[in-house]
Amino acid sequence: MSARHIYVAVTGASGSPYARRFIQAAEERFDEVGLSISSNAWQVFREELGLDLRPDTFEVAALLGRPSSKIRYYHLRDMSAPYATGSIPWDAMVIVPCSMGTLARITHGISDSLITRAADVALKERRKLIVVPRDTPLSTIHLQNMLALAQAGAVVMPAAPGFYRRPQTIDDLVDFMVSRIMNHLL
Repeated sequence: MSARHIYVAVTGASGSPYARRFIQAAEERFDEVGLSISSNAWQVFREELGLDLRPDTFEVAALLGRPSSKIRYYHLRDMSAPYATGSIPWDAMVIVPCSMGTLARITHGISDSLITRAADVALKERRKLIVVPRDTPLSTIHLQNMLALAQAGAVVMPAAPGFYRRPQTIDDLVDFMVSRIMNHLL
């Protein structure tokens, strides 16, 4: 079996706990994990997780609390990254959380960053693309964009944790969503 390789993108929607936990889970289950973080996501990390992370000095250990040899960070503007081309094989992409702005740019083919270009590559190469929007309420434009993206082949999985397992902590809610995402990848 060949190495399993996933690309994870974090955008500026609320949901940093989902992102951090998914990155940890991806590291456990995949051989290689590429990671990019949008411009607005850095501020959300500060507000939601209390982490003062910066794109030009970012180290995975600052996000996970420990180093990782499997996770490689790619700057948002690094168009030489392997995810910017269909010529280099990788298995899947997850955008967690996915802002409505990012979702709209992907839906309309606007590849203005490594994240949106990689999503474009995933769609054109028929690779698995999962987007996890975290916004409410949804406008008609949001709904139309999500429908168009699903029709193009992406899995649209809003961050809507279930309560039937009787979660006791926020971590339980986060783990529910991460488990749902993983179920669609493995």
